[in-house]
Formats: sequence, C-alpha cells, structure tokens
Amino acid sequence: MPEVPGWHSLFWKLIVGLALFCLLTVSMHLDLEQRVYDSMSTLSPRSQQELSAIAGEAEAAWRERGREGLDEFLHDFYQREQVWAVVVDQHQRSLSSCALSDEEALRLSFVRRLDQKVGRPGGQPVFYIPFSDGQARLVLELPQRLDPRNARPIWDFLLHSVLPACLAILLGTLLYRWLIAPLVILRRQANGLSAGDLSARVGPPVAARKDELGELGRAFDHMAERLQGTVVYQRRLLRDLSHELRTPLSRLRVASEGESDPQVLRQRLDREITIMQTLVEHSLELAWLDSERPQFAREPIRLQQLWDMLVEDACFEAAWSGERLLFEVDEDCTVYANLTSLAQALENLLRNAIRHSPPAGQVRLTGVREDDCWHLCLIDEGPGIEERYLETIFEPFARLDSARPGDGGFGLGLSIARSAIALQGGRLWAQSPPGSGLQMHLLLPAAEGQAQSV
Repeated sequence: MPEVPGWHSLFWKLIVGLALFCLLTVSMHLDLEQRVYDSMSTLSPRSQQELSAIAGEAEAAWRERGREGLDEFLHDFYQREQVWAVVVDQHQRSLSSCALSDEEALRLSFVRRLDQKVGRPGGQPVFYIPFSDGQARLVLELPQRLDPRNARPIWDFLLHSVLPACLAILLGTLLYRWLIAPLVILRRQANGLSAGDLSARVGPPVAARKDELGELGRAFDHMAERLQGTVVYQRRLLRDLSHELRTPLSRLRVASEGESDPQVLRQRLDREITIMQTLVEHSLELAWLDSERPQFAREPIRLQQLWDMLVEDACFEAAWSGERLLFEVDEDCTVYANLTSLAQALENLLRNAIRHSPPAGQVRLTGVREDDCWHLCLIDEGPGIEERYLETIFEPFARLDSARPGDGGFGLGLSIARSAIALQGGRLWAQSPPGSGLQMHLLLPAAEGQAQSV
C-alpha cells in the first residue's frame, strides 16, 4: 500500500488550499453578483429625483393650463424620452384630452412606486409619481437612460469573465511563489554546484519549510556541505600527503647519492619505504572513512577483554609494565561497536597517550554509564595542550611538536580514531584541564546481553 502523506505534506496543503480557494471564489462570485444585482434592481436616488422633477413639471402644466397644458407636456415628454406616459386621477381616469385605451388601463394595474424594484430583465417597468395634492399622479414607463439595468451586460462580463481570469492569475501567482519559486532556487543552486561553486546553498527560504520541498532543500544543503567538506578535506589531505612524502624521498635521494656502504643503504631504504608505506596506508584509510562513510557491522563488545589485548600489545611495543596502564571501568562494561575499528581507535589513542607520558607516568581508562551510552575517558599524565588546540589535534597531519615523520607519528591517528568512532554512533573529543594531562573522552552506545569475545 502507498504510504500516507504526513500532515506537513504538499498533498494536504494543495488539497486544503485548492478547496479554500474554490470556496472563496464561489462565495465571492455569489456575493458580488448578489450585491451588483441588488444595486441594479432599484432606481438610484438621482433617478428618483429626476422622475420626481418630471412629475413636478406635469403638475405645473396641469395647474397652469389644464388639459391643454398636460397634452403639450405629454407630447414634449414623448418626443424627448420616447416612452409612454399619462396623468390620471384617483379613479384611474386620464386628465389629458386623450382617453385611456383598454391596454393602457390594464397597464395601470401594474405600476410601482419609485422605491420599488424595477422588475426582471427584459421588461419595461412602469412607475407612478403622485402629485402634491394626492389626487392625481404621473404614470410613465421608465426612460431607457434611467434604467439601472443598462450596466448589467458589463457587470455580467466582469463577473463571469474578468473576475475568474483575475482569480486564476492570482492562483497561478500563489502556486508559483509556493511551488515553482523554490524549485527555481534549487535549479539555480544545483547549476552553480555543478559549475564548481561549492558554496551553493538553497538557504532558509526553502530549507525552513516542513514539506517535501523543505526536505529536498535540506537534503541539497547537506549534500553540498558534504561535497564541499569532502573536496576541501581531500585537497588538504593530498597537499599534506605530498608534503610529508617529500622528506623520506629527499632522504632516499641523499642516501642513494652519498652512501657507499650497501648494507647501510639497504637499511635506510627499508626504513624510508616503511615510513612511506605507513603514511600512504593511513592517508588512504582516512580518505576512505571520510568519503565512503562505511556502515560497520556492530556487536556487543566486552571492554575489559579488548583493553587487556591492547595493553599487552602496548607493553610489548613501548616496554611498559602492565601496572602503568590502569583499567578503572566496571568489569561488566559492554559497548555496541565494531570490534576492528574500535580496537584500532583505542590503540591509536593509547599509543598517543604513551608517547606523551613522562618516563614514570601512568595511563588510566575510566568510564561511567550515562543513560544508554558509556562515557569513557583515557587520561595520561603528559603536559597536556592548550585549549585552542583541542580540535586542531584531530585534523590530519596535525602535530603540535617538532617531531619528524616516523619519530612522533604522522598526525593521522587521532583523525582516524575520531572518524571510526563517529561511524559507530559515538563521539570523541579532548579536554586538557589546567595542571593535568590530556583527557580523551569517548561516548559509545551501550550494549545489553552476551558480549562478543575478543
């Protein structure tokens, strides 16, 4: 079955947005149409005033000249407006010299006041305006120029054509800003990244969204950061590696040109080749960990057994006694990690601690359980380092002393250790409290159950 989109998905946003837009469009159209048609169903105050003025002229003609005056007024009014008009008394009898026909008498039954509706479209409304004495009134068809329904075709065009077109443009603009604009940003930044601009990012306008476009933007920014970091890291690694290789190669050249004893030359060749081989192997391993980010197979590991194995090797290499390498962790400490990579990381840390310890110094491994992790700490009694260098020591080929390659290490061990620990869901960092040696802190996932034998 297809996965149901989350609440922040574009699917739901589009459905809700389109539904609201349709409801808004329909309600706006109906409301505007009702308001417009209501305004066109009654005479405007100006039209009512004009018709009242016409009735005043008819009343004046009636009072001044009687029937003859009415006949002349009605004739002039018809010539001017081309509409039917009569003046009748309260018994519906014509006050002019022309009697009402049956059709005209029938029309008097369907007259309306000036404040009433004009009626349905297509009809010719008939209004009456009473004289001041209330005994007579002017009855007339509404002149075409005063008909409020004259603007109906224009309003029909606006409501049925212009308004939907404007709403469609508005919807298109909103969809563009909401959907297309983020894609344009993504396309522009992707083109910049493909052209070599490693700083290309989509930024908060896209990455801050909570929908699929936001996820795509965050994935793009993460990918760009990874790519930039990898490229910069590998360029630096290649530069440092070429620099480190120059020293043994130079010594080989000097030895080959000036050494006459074949045995000494062979020993020198063997030593320098071993240095270069170790350097290249460690550099390739570090580059592999950074670029490939392998997923190590992990299993429960009993830390006591792993420490004993590492101590045995360290004592053999450094001629230390086992009493100087102290294990101060719970015997039941079991971590969930990859045995090979964890052993290599701890071995690098242990060698680094032994190398910088005083002649009679000790190295201690302590640890406490913190929730679902074990917080381990490898402490030596060396001189420590300044706080500003606590992150520098984890950079490739970082050496804070003047050690030569092969004598004090290549500065790759801590970088490899941090990468290996991070790929197992752990964390490695350093502290150097004043007056004490260097402390290497490891945070590793705890494991329950049967531990792997070392």
